[in-house]
Amino acid sequence: MTYNEEVSKKLNDLLTRNYDAAAGYGLASEKVRSRELKHFFTLQEQERYKFGHELKKEISYYGETPDDGTSWQGDTHHAWMNIKSTLLSNNKEVILEEVVRGERTAVKEYNSIIMETTLPPSTKNMIAAHRNNILNALTRVYTEIEIAS
Repeated sequence: MTYNEEVSKKLNDLLTRNYDAAAGYGLASEKVRSRELKHFFTLQEQERYKFGHELKKEISYYGETPDDGTSWQGDTHHAWMNIKSTLLSNNKEVILEEVVRGERTAVKEYNSIIMETTLPPSTKNMIAAHRNNILNALTRVYTEIEIAS
């Protein structure tokens, strides 16, 4: 596997993760009743799509083909989130816990790629900026959980 293929595969993994997150935030915004949370989830959905477009551009820069769509794992998580929230009457805390679970996983994936020493600085900076925005969103969700408790 060439360097460009390796970098592209890692970036495609993040691309899929972001599409999964965007779909998850879209589902979460449909499930909550709070206008403030709906707005927050919608903004996060849009931001994750933006991250996806940035990653697609970077993958293309390496001469590779960006993936499309969500992953099977992401689709399964959304289905589980849908079932769980429906069974629990769209419980805000349950939805927020699912968001936390997904975002923690995303941060771990971003961190593992950031640790990659062969990434060009511009790519690493973009990925670090994405990760930092996800961490900020995670902090906001933790605050919402604390308020709800």
